[in-house]
Amino acid sequence: MAFSNLEKAMALIIGLDIAAPGFSRTAAKQAVRAIGPLASRGVAVGTGLAAANPALTGAAIGLGALQTQPGQQLLDVAAERGRLDRIAFNNALAQLTQVTIPKAKKRSKSKFNSMVSAGMKSVRASTSYGKKGTINNAKKAFSVVTKAASAVTKGHKLPKSGIKRRIMSIMRKIR
Repeated sequence: MAFSNLEKAMALIIGLDIAAPGFSRTAAKQAVRAIGPLASRGVAVGTGLAAANPALTGAAIGLGALQTQPGQQLLDVAAERGRLDRIAFNNALAQLTQVTIPKAKKRSKSKFNSMVSAGMKSVRASTSYGKKGTINNAKKAFSVVTKAASAVTKGHKLPKSGIKRRIMSIMRKIR
């Protein structure tokens, strides 16, 4: 059975080169047994090194603990929890983006546009620019209506008579 990358790394820290060809698992076990008595003498040195670099010591202890059966179960639980958290985050993100999309509001007509609409309606109802219901010169009629709407917004007087007087009097009710 081949060595895992973690086993190779831990053996290199101890001082064994198990990645060399022909180095078997039984040979690795015998080398560790031979190092055992030396390691007990090195515990005093090891505690000093552990105090000097607590982050490295914590990482080494954590790696060793994760290789046990409870450590593997802990990793599985953490992976499942991470998967559930990712799903919850994606759902929350989807709800957030759906809620914040604004609804399109219908634009309201400006006073000028509503005055022009009312003026064109009265022009269509009169006989000034063709028979009732039709306009034979729409460009000229629209020009008169927009000028009348502008005059009403500026507060000009009503003309004495004519279609422009009728248009402006209707527009004054809107203003």
